[in-house]
Amino acid sequence: MNGRIDSGLGQIIIDTDVIKTYAGSVAVECFGIVGMAAVSMKDGLVKLLGRNSLKHGISVRITEDNKIRLNFHVIVAYGVNISTIADNLVSNVKYKVEAFTGMEIEKIDIYVEGVRAID
Repeated sequence: MNGRIDSGLGQIIIDTDVIKTYAGSVAVECFGIVGMAAVSMKDGLVKLLGRNSLKHGISVRITEDNKIRLNFHVIVAYGVNISTIADNLVSNVKYKVEAFTGMEIEKIDIYVEGVRAID
């Protein structure tokens, strides 16, 4: 389901891929996030995604009342408090995605798929 905004002249439809791409770009700018992760269902291996495929580590669902639910699969930096990283990610993504789309974020879930040392 795509997001929708009612304007005075009609409706604006926002594709979930647009929300995924924007949320992914905001997420990798956050302190402590090394990158987005893709988990292979076949063998359970986690792969660090490059900058051009950020949306593959995110799932977006639009609820019936037109609110956004986001799931992030991330790889975090070694030696940084995971709770601090998650709080930073949630606050940045919530603020920027709501400002970008004009829609409210209902829920953000973060799945830490791995830890990597920062080079």
